[in-house]
Amino acid sequence: MKTTKFLLASMAFCVANAYAQDGNNAASQTNASAAAVSADKPRAASAVNERLLPAESAVHSTGQVNIKGKVVPYKATAGTQPVWDKDGKVIASLFYTYYQRSDVTNKDKRPLVISFNGGPGSASVWMHVAYTGPKMLNIDDEGYPVQPYGVRDNPHSILDVADIVYIDPVNTGFSRILDPKADRAQFFGVNADIAYLAEWLNTFVSRTSRWNSPKYLIGESYGTTRVSGLAKELQNNHWMYLNGVILVSPTGLGIKRDGPVKDALNLPYYTATAWHHKMLPADLQKRDLNEVLAESENFTLNEFIPALSKGGFIDPVQRQHIAAKVARYAGVSETAIMQHNLAMPPAYFWKELLRTSGQTVGRLDSRYLGIDRIEAGSGPDYNAELTSWLHSFTPAINHYLRDVLKYKTDVKYNMFGPVRPWDNSNDNTGEDLRLAMAENPYMRLLVQSGYYDGATNYFDAKYTMWQVDPSGKMKDRMEFKGYRSGHMMYLRSEDLVTSNEHIREFIKKATPAAGQAAKY
Repeated sequence: MKTTKFLLASMAFCVANAYAQDGNNAASQTNASAAAVSADKPRAASAVNERLLPAESAVHSTGQVNIKGKVVPYKATAGTQPVWDKDGKVIASLFYTYYQRSDVTNKDKRPLVISFNGGPGSASVWMHVAYTGPKMLNIDDEGYPVQPYGVRDNPHSILDVADIVYIDPVNTGFSRILDPKADRAQFFGVNADIAYLAEWLNTFVSRTSRWNSPKYLIGESYGTTRVSGLAKELQNNHWMYLNGVILVSPTGLGIKRDGPVKDALNLPYYTATAWHHKMLPADLQKRDLNEVLAESENFTLNEFIPALSKGGFIDPVQRQHIAAKVARYAGVSETAIMQHNLAMPPAYFWKELLRTSGQTVGRLDSRYLGIDRIEAGSGPDYNAELTSWLHSFTPAINHYLRDVLKYKTDVKYNMFGPVRPWDNSNDNTGEDLRLAMAENPYMRLLVQSGYYDGATNYFDAKYTMWQVDPSGKMKDRMEFKGYRSGHMMYLRSEDLVTSNEHIREFIKKATPAAGQAAKY
């Protein structure tokens, strides 16, 4: 990959005491009217000592990747773009990585995918170097770390059909607040996050001449809350209309599901996990996972939710009947189910399922196993899957950005950054997504979930999709895809292939033919 230049754009302002928040919130001073410098020249001594994030910067590289048997050349830009306040003052800078297929000249027909991860507080690293981008992690076929760390070409990237930009919100990745006096509340909350990112995207789309391009938002985990709200915010306040939204391991999007519904929706996930670990009764265990899940889902909707709705007034005989069936589908004892009044919490399940073998199962991906200090207790000591992922992702993204894309900075790359307290009030993002789709006949929705995800479980994701459109009038523009892996289904090599192909098909389906009008 050939590095062409590192450009620190000339700026007509000076940000005093720039806020390089790297865990100890150290403040440092920067002169923002920096001259252009070459990426392959040593940084000035003052810059090395100050951990500065430039408000505007760009490193340009070229590369190519073989996708589905065809060579795809591309240009990569790693850089920063400012966040301005209402008075036009720079208050923060967001880091992004932008990939453009370089053998396509007509941007009007070329889709643009705008990618966010979640947290809140997580960098856009996960989908960047493990899912849709032109590079992927050095991991084994099931997603576990291997050495040497690093990245390799991703033959399943969607770069053949769309350009992609990965964006790190404030305090994640290299992105930072630059004005120490800036009110943190304007960044760290459901609606504040959506508002400033929409403004930033408006600028990015304008600067990159992408207004005519078909545009798609993709978000993972909390990123699904973000992109669902952005769909409406971009459309109604920036007049930027999208072709599609992709929700990977979605959150609840502010859709109410308290009480019996919330408790019951966990069961099909328990079934999947128990099936994977061969803890189901023999007659269920010998059947295919999808067949068993369909049976568990049917029981959940038609028997379990009504039973839980009766609370302590359920008939004792029926209580015992339900407990037996829940235990059957969850792979645990009836006693454990009865002790939890039929509704076993996920944390207890992660501890209980393999308790007799002295192991716990992962929260975000129950294929991963952990070892606790003691076998007793109501929840695991740690998240086995997350420690594994940080093990492989952290060295890879630091190596890739700094040594391959040549973005040189002493700012720490925050895999998870300081964004608390986070204002979760007034989360209406599910309704925002519904309204955006209703207003825009072009817009389609794809939901992707791993069956072994216990944090944002797949059946909860289905429920979310069903409730986004209670009228059922837009359900022909919505689709759900499930995978035999966890929160990041793409870490399993078999699911990396199919999940990217589902996105590829979705983009093609949601990009209308020339002259096809957006109307009902």
